[in-house]
Amino acid sequence: MLVKEQSKALFNAAKNLIPGGVNSPVRAFKAVGGDPLFIKSAQGPYLYDEDGNKFIELINSWGPMLLGHGNIAIENAVIEAIKKSPSFGAPTRKEVEMAELIVAMVPSIEMVRMVNSGTEATMSAIRLARGYTGLDKIIKFEGCYHGHGDSFLIAAGSGVATMGTPDSPGVTKGTANDTLTVAYNDLPAVEHTISENKDKIAAIIVEPVVGNMGCVLPASGFLEGLRTLCDQHGIVLIFDEVMTGFRLSKGGAQEVFGVMPDLTTLGKIIGGGLPVGAYGGRKEIMSHVSPAGPIYQAGTLSGNPIAMHAGVAMLRQLSEQPDIYTHLENISAQIEKGFRANLKAIGQHYTINRIGSMISLFFTENEVSDFASAKTSDTERFGRYFNAMMECGVYVAPSQFETLFVSTAIDEKIADEIVAANRKALDMVC
Repeated sequence: MLVKEQSKALFNAAKNLIPGGVNSPVRAFKAVGGDPLFIKSAQGPYLYDEDGNKFIELINSWGPMLLGHGNIAIENAVIEAIKKSPSFGAPTRKEVEMAELIVAMVPSIEMVRMVNSGTEATMSAIRLARGYTGLDKIIKFEGCYHGHGDSFLIAAGSGVATMGTPDSPGVTKGTANDTLTVAYNDLPAVEHTISENKDKIAAIIVEPVVGNMGCVLPASGFLEGLRTLCDQHGIVLIFDEVMTGFRLSKGGAQEVFGVMPDLTTLGKIIGGGLPVGAYGGRKEIMSHVSPAGPIYQAGTLSGNPIAMHAGVAMLRQLSEQPDIYTHLENISAQIEKGFRANLKAIGQHYTINRIGSMISLFFTENEVSDFASAKTSDTERFGRYFNAMMECGVYVAPSQFETLFVSTAIDEKIADEIVAANRKALDMVC
C-alpha cells in the first residue's frame, strides 16, 4: 500500500489556498478517486513523490519531457540563461535560433511567433484567422481540446470531460454561437456544416491526432479532406500540434500524414519543460500579425530567454539525432504488444490506440474513433486500474480521456516492467 501522508497533508493545505487544491483540474484525481500525489523530483524515466514513492513515468509533464527528466543539455542551457537574467522583455539571439529551428523542422511554417502557452497559441491563431479572412465562425471537433480559451470550451475533451463541464460557465452565448462543433473523423458533417454556414467560417481547428479524449487517430482521408474543403471555401486550416509537434516526428503529425495546414500551434516539447507556446504558418498569413500587420497580439514574457535556451537545446537534439524517433517507436510498440498480450491472456477485449509514442488503453470493446466512442469507456474501472498501476509503481494519466506519453528514457527493461505492472493491474480490476 502506497504511503501518502505527505501528499495528503499538502493537498489539505492546498485546498484552503488554491481552488480545488490544484492549479489545473485533471491533477485533482477526481476522475480516478483518492488524493493527488505531490511530486518532489524526477530523473530519467522515474518520478518521486513527497513520501518517497518511486514511479515509472508515463505522463512526462503531459508530453514535454520527450527525452525524460533531467536531460543534461537542457539543464545546462537553463543554467546558462539564468546566469544572464531570467527576463529582458527585449529581443534576444535565442529567439532567432528558435525560430530558425522551427521553420526548418516543421514543413508548413514559414514564420513563427512565440507565446507562453498552448492556450495562448490557439487563441492567437484563431484571432489571426478571423482577422485574415474577415469572418467570425470557426469549426472545432467534439472532444478536441485546444486550451481554455472561450472559443474552445464547447464540446471539449480532456480535463473538461473529466470534470463533467463540457460547456463552462463564463463562456458567452455569442462566443458559443461562433463555434461550430462536429464529430471528429466525420468529413460529411464538416462538409454539411460549411454548406449551412456559407462564407461565414474563418477557420477549422483540429488536433491531427487527438490526445485529449485519449489517443485517437485520424481516419484515412480525413485530414486530406479537411485540406480540400478549406481550399475550396477559403477557410484557414489550423493544426493544433501542441501535443504532436516534435513528438510524432521532427515535423509533427503534418509530416507523418503529409497534409499541410495554413497555421500550426505548438507548445509542450518546444520548451523542454518550461512554459512556452508558438503559432506559425504561411508568411502570407503571419505577416498580418502586429507589428508587421494590424492583428494585435503581445506578451511580456513571450520569447522568454530561459524557455528559449531550453527549447533550442531540445530541438537541436531532435534535429541532430534521428534515432530518437526510432527508439520511441520501438519502445512504444513493445509496450503496446505487451498490453495486447495481457488483455488476451485475461480474456478482455479493451481497445488500444497508438501512434508513435502516444498510446491509450480504453476500457471499452468498441473501436474508438471519436468522442462518442471514447465515452463508451468504463471510467469507473479505469479509475481502479489507475490506482492499481500506481500500486504497481507506474504513474499513468489520472483520466481515461488522456493519452500516455513515452520518453526516450524508457529502455526495453523498463518497458517490460511497465507491461508486467499492466498485467498485474488488469488482474486486480478485471
